[in-house]
Amino acid sequence: MDYIYWTIIGLLFAGAFAGLVFPILPGVLLLLGGFLMYGVFFSFDPFNWIFWTVQGLFVILLFGADYIANIIGVKKYGGSKAGIWGSTIGLLVGPFVIPFLGIIIGPFLGAALAELIVNKKNLNDAVKIGFGSVIGFVSSVVTKGIIQAVMLIYFFILVL
Repeated sequence: MDYIYWTIIGLLFAGAFAGLVFPILPGVLLLLGGFLMYGVFFSFDPFNWIFWTVQGLFVILLFGADYIANIIGVKKYGGSKAGIWGSTIGLLVGPFVIPFLGIIIGPFLGAALAELIVNKKNLNDAVKIGFGSVIGFVSSVVTKGIIQAVMLIYFFILVL
């Protein structure tokens, strides 16, 4: 049975990392679900209040990293709130419209179109802002991947 339990936990952890690239997947919830499943299947004994406090702080950091990276990426290249909103909408819609590449094209087009339509930016500036949104997204994925890896390492240090 242990193999089945670890497979379920492993799939939850893998889903958390897939959520880095597919924002529709609730990566943080899958990661926390893996921790909870370990407790249900094996034992909650390794998880004291320090573990949950540290993991909770990492969860807050994950949400903050996502938001801040998007803002910095768009604003650094001259974007506005419209570009940030366009990038966010593009990030959510892009993968459904264009599977696989939509995760990159969506934020780019969302930010660029929002700046063209709302702020009447010229095409060159809008493209730069769209590029900034992609840089923000990629840096967010890398940052969140590192944070999630640290969360998992802390988990494994306690349970193994």
